[in-house]
Amino acid sequence: MSLLIGSLTIGLILSLLAYGILISFRVVAFEDLTVDGSLALGGATTASLIVGGVHPVLATLAGAAAGATAGAVTATLHTRFDINRLLSGILVMTALYSVNLRIMGKSNIPLLTQRTVMDYADGLATFLFGDRSMLHVASWQASSRDVASLLLMLVVSSGVGLALFAFFRTNFGLALQAIGDNTRMTRALGINVEFMTTFALFLGNGLIGMAGALLAQYQGFADVQMGIGMLVWGVASVILGESLVGTKKIGYLIAGAVMGSVLFRLLVAIALRWGLNPNDLKLITAAFVFAALVLPKMLTRFPALNSFVQRTVGVLRKEPADA
Repeated sequence: MSLLIGSLTIGLILSLLAYGILISFRVVAFEDLTVDGSLALGGATTASLIVGGVHPVLATLAGAAAGATAGAVTATLHTRFDINRLLSGILVMTALYSVNLRIMGKSNIPLLTQRTVMDYADGLATFLFGDRSMLHVASWQASSRDVASLLLMLVVSSGVGLALFAFFRTNFGLALQAIGDNTRMTRALGINVEFMTTFALFLGNGLIGMAGALLAQYQGFADVQMGIGMLVWGVASVILGESLVGTKKIGYLIAGAVMGSVLFRLLVAIALRWGLNPNDLKLITAAFVFAALVLPKMLTRFPALNSFVQRTVGVLRKEPADA
């Protein structure tokens, strides 16, 4: 039960990462490779400030601001210096490795004895469950603090998702979406594409930096290599979410990013529970992404397979009603 709750909590934390990648890759169609560096930058900045005595909420916001700055630098390299998008992200991501080491002063900062935002889960657990330290559900047992941490991250993820949905319904948000649909048309309408692209990467990497800040506080340490592979993780979450919702509407894409992040984390947890060697984690991650990319095409290419899948899903949906 603890493994399940932990997987769900991390999935919700990394839904902020999925939000950021959704903004850059889908909304403005910018292939941003800053992700691995900006997530670690958010964690490194937050951990250093917490150790220095800064309030954890302020430290978390500072981590988000640091990630946002990294995204803005990537966009500036592309828009102002006409550097290729992929190369701009690679340059910033590479530089951030040294920046993160400078910020932390070493490769790892422990937070187990520090006050973090996860301490609010203790107060939430006391408010919801009283003095009970363990909760019993059927034959399962779970720590009340773990459950409270899950609920806390659910509130954070849902709140950010609702804020993004409201933002994309404004005129500014609609203009941002138009850039990804047709850049020439938006430029002809007088929209400053360079500024909007910079803002999109600023916002997206700010959310990624916040994900790194929360992840560092949840796992109890910040590491200079904590961002490695997170780009693939976020892309996989977005792709899985798109497959689940089956539409390109922004509200559904935001909800799909959360579902994809949680589902992807659960798939990884199941693979580890079945005896997967942790050294093969990146390999299985790449395999999941490959499957998410290939399966939708296979379903459209082979009508018989698509019909079989639809019949199977239909049977599974009818069984609970028949019971």
